[in-house]
Amino acid sequence: MSTLGIQAIDVHGHYGDYVVEGTGPHASWCMTADGPTVAQRAKACNIQWTIVSPTLGLFPRGKADAVAGNAEAASVVPKTPGLLQYVIVNPLQPATYDQARLMLKNPTCVGIKLHPEEHRYPIREHGDKLYAFAAEFNAVILVHSGEQLSLPDDYIPFADAYPTTRTILAHIGCGWNGDRTLQARAVQKSKKGNVVTDTSSMMSMLPRNIEWTVEQVGADRVLFGTDTPLYSTPMQRARIDYAEIPDDQKRLILRDNALRLFGDKLRPHVS
Repeated sequence: MSTLGIQAIDVHGHYGDYVVEGTGPHASWCMTADGPTVAQRAKACNIQWTIVSPTLGLFPRGKADAVAGNAEAASVVPKTPGLLQYVIVNPLQPATYDQARLMLKNPTCVGIKLHPEEHRYPIREHGDKLYAFAAEFNAVILVHSGEQLSLPDDYIPFADAYPTTRTILAHIGCGWNGDRTLQARAVQKSKKGNVVTDTSSMMSMLPRNIEWTVEQVGADRVLFGTDTPLYSTPMQRARIDYAEIPDDQKRLILRDNALRLFGDKLRPHVS
């Protein structure tokens, strides 16, 4: 049985310009796309919703304006069918907390995005305040994970302390030290069942890596993410459709886990 007919939910996307130091103009152009283009690419491979955060609020590293990015997304996303959004919270920009309080009331804003690496703060020093804030809204939190300011293990004490939050540790296989198991090992260490991981990494292309992660943590704790437009949306979709796992597990990853995790935030948007 093919899983190509499943309307997937991409829990990890972006839109906007790719502005990263050391990236040449051609590569930057390849990884840049506006909101309608992101949505069009998703629709072409049967992705019903892509939950995005704006690159304006993330890049360039250490210099991004999350406040401006959030304001832009609040305008772009509601006008772009197929897109939902995360509000970016950056503890070094306190105004993002005020934005989040307002934007999380909007039907198109379904969670919080944290990116310690791009915003240049260690999650282990700011995590308690960030998670306490997210707990006010019982929020889903999508977090960059795998680098030194955002080690997957460093999120676990906060996720355990605030069990009404739900954390998506992004980028299966991303490890600053070459360790491709960091996300799965951290999910295993969580005690409250509120930590999952997603497939939004170039390391998802490694043969066996998705399959190994499913074996280690269970298909119910793996979500589909593309990191669009940094990576090819249909390529990331195909990685799950043709993974060496049963079709019922693919359905969980592509759609059902997101419906369960986001609950009432996502339910009004799906038929």
